Parts: sequence; C-alpha cells; structure tokens
Amino acid sequence: MAVPREMAVPSEKTVLSEKILEAAGKCPEGFLLAAKQFLALGKRDAVDQALRRLAARGKLVKITRGRYALPVCSRFGTRPPAPEAVMGWLNQEGVQQLVSSGAAAANALGLTTQMPVQQIYLSRSRSQKRYVFGKQQVTIRTAAAWNFLLADRPAGQAIRALTWLGPDQASAVLPKLRTVLSPEEWEALLSVSAELPLWLAELLSEQDQGPLEVRG
Repeated sequence: MAVPREMAVPSEKTVLSEKILEAAGKCPEGFLLAAKQFLALGKRDAVDQALRRLAARGKLVKITRGRYALPVCSRFGTRPPAPEAVMGWLNQEGVQQLVSSGAAAANALGLTTQMPVQQIYLSRSRSQKRYVFGKQQVTIRTAAAWNFLLADRPAGQAIRALTWLGPDQASAVLPKLRTVLSPEEWEALLSVSAELPLWLAELLSEQDQGPLEVRG
C-alpha cells in the first residue's frame, strides 16, 4: 500500500535542501553561497547537487560558477540580489579588489549624465569574469593599478572618472570637480598625482594653481 503523499517521509535530498535554505536565509542580501560553506550538512557531491536543484527551482540565484545567492522577495515580487551588494561581499572576501568603472564614477560625481550601458567593475585580476543577475550581467575587467588608488573614496572615483573622460573632457570638468570634492578629498587626489598618467597629473597641477571657486 502506498504511503499518502502528505504522510511521506522527506527524502535525504529534501532535508539537505531545506537545511541549506534555512542557513542561507540568515545571510544578508548579496552574500555569496558556495558548497564549502555547507559541508557540515552533507558530503560535497550532495551539497553541490542540492545547490543546483535549489537554483533550478528558483530558490537560489546562480551568480557564477559554484556561487549562489538568495533571491530577494518583496511585495513587488522576487528579484536577484542587487549587483552592488554582491560586489561588496566579494570585496569583503578579499579575493580581489573591485572598484566601479570610470563611467559609473563620473555619473556618481555628477560629471556626466550618461548612464553606463552595462555594469562594469574593475579588478587587478588578469581574468575577465561575468556575474549574472537574472537578465542583467556584471563584467569584471582587468585595470591598471592607479584605478585602485584611494579605492571608493570620492578622490578615487575622481581618478577613474577623469581617466575615463580623457584629456579634453577631463580638462573641461576639472573646475566643477574641484568644487564637488571636499578640500580633504581634493588634497588626497593631489597626493597621488605622481602615480597617475602623466597627462592627468599635469592637468591636476594646472588646476591646483588656479583660483578655487566657492562651493555652493
């Protein structure tokens, strides 16, 4: 005689998946999950399979190979975690330093109204990677060392924004940038000028010698 469905004993696979979801539910948005974090719950192969099944069922979002995250549920429906949240956790892991692209930095500082067509983060890593958030992709690109000076401080954003704009546009926006940055951030920007591309170091030197407009 078959056991009624409502009385059926959960399989080991079901129990493992539920335990993984329970543990994952305690993590903040964008926190990346990997099989090695759940080895106390089961063997590696079983955990890998459970993660794949949960992703197939929409209970987890596959971000990249072997890495998953919980979807975010709200009254508007379910969505993947915000890319910014995931990139923030990747930075905290310390595996690679990530900073926003020059286009994103210029937009954040108000130096351009142009919105980046695609989200790009810069890394010291030699390999280019892509992370998937539903229909949206985030690309990680290798960048020169000066892109990571002052990291995500406003002065660091300014470096990436100016080099993305190029010599002509950078020259035009520098007066505005000097009023946007606080005196501390402007001084921080000048303090690393020797490590910047020559054309940018020269522009900063010229701007620093000019009169400072009153910040509004």
